Amino acid sequence: MDSNELRIGDAEREQTMEALREHFAQGRLTHEELDERLDQALASKTARDLAKVTADLPGSHQPAPGYREPVPHYDMDGWREAMSAHRRQMQSMRETQRDMRHSIHEQHRQMRRQWRRQGHPWRHHRGPHPFLGVLFVFMVLGLIFGGFGIFKVLFVVWIGSMLFGAIHRRFHSRR
Repeated sequence: MDSNELRIGDAEREQTMEALREHFAQGRLTHEELDERLDQALASKTARDLAKVTADLPGSHQPAPGYREPVPHYDMDGWREAMSAHRRQMQSMRETQRDMRHSIHEQHRQMRRQWRRQGHPWRHHRGPHPFLGVLFVFMVLGLIFGGFGIFKVLFVVWIGSMLFGAIHRRFHSRR
């Protein structure tokens, strides 16, 4: 019988799953691939099945059916170096975000300065407000269907709106 056909135990499965987690931490596997391979490792019954799970990863080897040395744990120096690298990366990301926010705020300031000099693009409206056209239509309909009383009220509102619009444009024009 081939040694790869021998059944494996929980210790071999756990060692392979620990190796898969390490490959995930190093960026060789995506989260979905890790989940899929962990499921395969848990379902493995023979050494050959377990070897298929890590066959395309560096440092993969077929587990021996006997005892294996436990995976060495990292010492505190390695952990400190990793945490220091993580802090530097997070600080770099914060600085990049701060620079991006600063750039966006500066672009907004420049746009507001330009609008102050030239005026807003939508402020160069010439002529009556669109409300006056609608009011004129209601005024004509009121004259036709409602009589002269509704026409007079709407006519006064229409004249007042035109005068208010003209005065507003006169005192609020920037040119």
